Amino acid sequence: MNGFFEELKRRKVYRVAIAYIVAGWALAQGLAQVLPVFDISNSVIRVVIALLLIGFPVALVLAWVFDMTPQGIKATPSIAFGGHRRRNILMLAAAGIVISIAAGFFVLPRAAARKIDKSIAVLPFENLSDEKENAYFADGIQDDILTNLSKIGDMKVISRTSVMSYRGHAPNLREIGKALGVSTILEGSVRRAGNRVRVNVQLIDATTDEHLWANDYDRDLTDVFAIQTDLAQKISEALQAKLSPVEKSRMERSPTENGKAYLAFVQAHNLQNTVEDFGKLKQSEQLYARAIELDPKFALALARYSQLESWIVHTFERTTQRREKARALAQQALQLQPDLPEAHLAMGFSLYYGDNDFEGALKEFEIAQRDLPNEAEGYLALGSIQRRLGKWPESNASLEKAASLDPKDSWVLQNLALSYATLRDFDAANKTIDRGLKTNPDGLGLWEIKTKLAIAEKGDLSVSEKAFQAAKSIPMNDESRLRIAGGRIDVFLLERKYQEALREAEGLSDGLLAGIPAALCGKYYLLGFVRKALHDEAGARVAFLKAKDLLEAQLKQSPDSPDLRIQLAKVLAYLGEKDAALTEARRASEILPESKDAFGGPEITEGVAEVYATVGENARAIELLDGLLGRPSPVTVPLLKLSPIWDPIRKDPRFQALIDKYGAKA
Repeated sequence: MNGFFEELKRRKVYRVAIAYIVAGWALAQGLAQVLPVFDISNSVIRVVIALLLIGFPVALVLAWVFDMTPQGIKATPSIAFGGHRRRNILMLAAAGIVISIAAGFFVLPRAAARKIDKSIAVLPFENLSDEKENAYFADGIQDDILTNLSKIGDMKVISRTSVMSYRGHAPNLREIGKALGVSTILEGSVRRAGNRVRVNVQLIDATTDEHLWANDYDRDLTDVFAIQTDLAQKISEALQAKLSPVEKSRMERSPTENGKAYLAFVQAHNLQNTVEDFGKLKQSEQLYARAIELDPKFALALARYSQLESWIVHTFERTTQRREKARALAQQALQLQPDLPEAHLAMGFSLYYGDNDFEGALKEFEIAQRDLPNEAEGYLALGSIQRRLGKWPESNASLEKAASLDPKDSWVLQNLALSYATLRDFDAANKTIDRGLKTNPDGLGLWEIKTKLAIAEKGDLSVSEKAFQAAKSIPMNDESRLRIAGGRIDVFLLERKYQEALREAEGLSDGLLAGIPAALCGKYYLLGFVRKALHDEAGARVAFLKAKDLLEAQLKQSPDSPDLRIQLAKVLAYLGEKDAALTEARRASEILPESKDAFGGPEITEGVAEVYATVGENARAIELLDGLLGRPSPVTVPLLKLSPIWDPIRKDPRFQALIDKYGAKA
């Protein structure tokens, strides 16, 4: 046996064993640090460790058999062993296997038990104030803590939207952790009385339900930022997250020293989250203005105010005045704090929504995302811009990242599904929407897109009825009722049920639509289209003229809106004003060409094709549709077959040839 150990030494097996163990340990530790940064599962680490353990006895045998020499790898010269050569190799292999198994029992369970321990969800804080209207203040504390945590690159922080559904009731924290994909949860309460604030918080391990630590803060209102900074630092320490000097400096910066300005800001930001309620957004405007009046150097308020104006431009009122206001507010914020990530986010949205300057917006969003590495909004903005620039893989990756940080926000998943649909990857689009419906079965927008996907992919109208049935159990506001009515009209048109579509459209009150100018124009365009389909030429003309007046009035305020231009072009086409219709269609495509916008541009091109089809320019319409079917766009063969929009060219042999060509490819 002594000869065996001497031979191990002579053949340098000891050296190889030690080198293998050291290198393997270093590799496993390196992967443990690096993989979580890229959201790669810990199972990869376990697989690597298992392979290293399997390779250990193999390495020992190879070290016994071969040796490194100046002439290269050669078989190690043997010393006379008699008949023991095979026995020694078997003993060596067996020893290596035993050592690997023993190490595996020790190492693998720990690797399997290792969680992504730098992930957290901050649940809505309970308002314990006597004045229940102070609930907005509790939300503000929670929101600011989230903002501070989102600046730490070494953590995963779930966004506000995904945690708000847990307000008022606390199901099993382990279930919440599993649903949100986090290992820790912060919950707390806030009590405010005058200028005194009491905050109670506790950090909980979501995998064991154990309390990691708890703390109470009793401070003046003006010290609320110190509370939030201290909390963020304590959380990062508890999760062993690395905090860079720059991140620490950003967290310690107080956005304002004015308590009243802060309270106005918190209320404004709360209202800003009601993105589809124009009335509440106008209240948010007033409160932001109040916050800035109280503290003109409140850069964060300026940035959020700018972002609000850009959203209103994008969704409700594309006026020159609002665009200029959004830009001026973002510039003020950047002048006050050039390194404020929210200010760069605001400037990005101003360039995006206000100027269609996608390259400029991309640069601003990249700065914001770099400094807010855990903010889903930044990734959503990046993904939205990247797809307009035709960077589809990058866009999908950004949107998937946003979805991981905000898993219960259906808006992110809707955007991602629309991207997949534009690429005609309907399998991925449907899986994305189903992910959303699993967590939010009452998501009206999710059902709306699921319906559109079924129609675009297969011409299947049956899903729409399921959606309308699901909508019956969803709490309704005016905006929801309008969306459902619009969806019903769209389906009735595809079914050629024009009388039903007419009744639905006429049932929409002008007063209800007045706050959404684009919706009011849409109503009269639909009325004109349906009456024309019913051969009521006089009624159709009255409706189209009304739509024309409304659109021309809007264009005086928003002359560079491609959506208004193409809508006016369609109306003019149906009114028989061919030259004017083609002029407006060309103007729309010049404002937003596909070369500039790979996502929105094809929609304008589709509108131009509709105008050509309506005025009898069949060849040009078919040529445009041919191009759209050959690249990412919302146009599909099932839609062309179903939609009455294309009835004017349906009997053209070239249109049928187009259907056959791309139908065969599909």
